[in-house]
Amino acid sequence: MLQETISTTIKEKLIKLTGRKQVLSLPRLSKVVLNYRVPDARDSQESLNSAIEELTAIAGQKPSLTKSKKSIANFKLRQGDPLALKVTLRGKRMYGFVEKLFSIVLPRLRDFKGLSLSSFDNSGNYNLTLKDQTYFPEIDLDKVSKIRSLQVTLGITTSSKDEAKMLLSALGLPFEKEDK
Repeated sequence: MLQETISTTIKEKLIKLTGRKQVLSLPRLSKVVLNYRVPDARDSQESLNSAIEELTAIAGQKPSLTKSKKSIANFKLRQGDPLALKVTLRGKRMYGFVEKLFSIVLPRLRDFKGLSLSSFDNSGNYNLTLKDQTYFPEIDLDKVSKIRSLQVTLGITTSSKDEAKMLLSALGLPFEKEDK
């Protein structure tokens, strides 16, 4: 659904806004990366398994486990300890997740007034953090043992923050109003 909308109406809108004639030079979504931090994974395998089930339900694909690269004594961290789960979505799963995020999850947020405009990095990617995984409809609230935050990175093929903002606005991402 979102992919069809992008190929028909949003491309034409972006061509008018950017003034470019070549379709391949327009900004577009390339990937969505989901990071799910699990700090208690080294202590309990049960916590890690429940986090894997939750992220699999949210993303629709099995996450990969990221481990610490070196030991840090101040954080009581040893090399090889599990730290987080990561999923990279592309293609149909990416568009399905973005559509679900924009139309179902973000409107569920309490006191939601839009997303920050300062969350763009220098490469034009957008980062947002959801403080509660239970906003997703796939999560069974009876099985949730701990509230965890989910970091979402929307990878956009452009180097300009303005073009990335144009694309996300055209897709339907609500940004907060600027006070002038």
